[in-house]
Amino acid sequence: MTHAAIDRAITTPHPSAAEVIHKSTFSAADYRHNQQKIAQLMAQLNQIVLDKPQVVKLALSGILAGGHLLLQDLPGMGKTTLAQGLAQLLGLSFNRVQFTNDMLPADILGMSIYDQKKQQFEFRAGPIFTQLLLADEINRSSPKTQSALLEAMEERQVTQDGQTYPLPQPFFVIATQNPLQQSGVYPLPESQLDRFLLCLSLGYPSPTAERELLKGQDRRELLKNLDAVLDTEAVLLAQQGVKHVYVADVVLDYLQRLVAKTRASSEYHGLSPRGVLSLQRAAQAYAYVSGHMEVTPEDIQAVFAAVTDHRLGQRFVPAHVTGGQATQTIAQRILAEVAVIS
Repeated sequence: MTHAAIDRAITTPHPSAAEVIHKSTFSAADYRHNQQKIAQLMAQLNQIVLDKPQVVKLALSGILAGGHLLLQDLPGMGKTTLAQGLAQLLGLSFNRVQFTNDMLPADILGMSIYDQKKQQFEFRAGPIFTQLLLADEINRSSPKTQSALLEAMEERQVTQDGQTYPLPQPFFVIATQNPLQQSGVYPLPESQLDRFLLCLSLGYPSPTAERELLKGQDRRELLKNLDAVLDTEAVLLAQQGVKHVYVADVVLDYLQRLVAKTRASSEYHGLSPRGVLSLQRAAQAYAYVSGHMEVTPEDIQAVFAAVTDHRLGQRFVPAHVTGGQATQTIAQRILAEVAVIS
């Protein structure tokens, strides 16, 4: 399907979930084919990132929703492996930038260099000009360098010396960050956190998965053997398919009650309208990845913490800091307090 056909596929909201596929340019056969590819992709990625099927599913949902991902955990937990595996299986161009405290914005965006032969400045594009950028340990760089990503993440473009340069489509940022308890890190400001659709943590592997890691092949070697399951056109098609996932009024009622609950407390600031739209989009993508074309309350519950906790001021604390006990997050408390049906 061409890009023009993808654009034409965007239609008005559908009256029922059953008519979603038939009233758009997406045929039932196309939908089934895409679902098979997505299932194949997740199966392969779960062979690389062991014992984390829900994190893998959420990460893929975030990508197909057109959003950026923030992976926060201790070093060595598999964050980079997950990002690289996604890039290879999605068939997207990929660049990795290791953030350090001496990095400058130009190291990411690029810079204008004077060409003596042409007697003029020429822009040399930085590593951000790719379809999937891994911003590794983003919170080890200064706030000035972190902010260099803001325009790219929101507008999908880079402005240098008064000239605007569009980024490749699709464009995603997967950033990893270390816990704030570690030395040499700069907290991401709220404006930066809000650019990430989902914030995920891998956590420690189970004993069974850890034994498989110890006895199995190196994950980096396994990554080399991965072949692309999707490609650019398929990813763009899937993103349009996500937009066609139907959200019934009764489900929107539940979503809005959850949002209202975030705004009713003086303990934290509530979700902004952009956060609300992010929640709906993530739920649609999760439903799409799950193989159905209608959002259920369970889809909203599955993505709620990943979409909202970092927007509500929840800071990541590794399990070993809390004595191995996983504390209840803000989002989990809200889910427990809000009924699905009022």
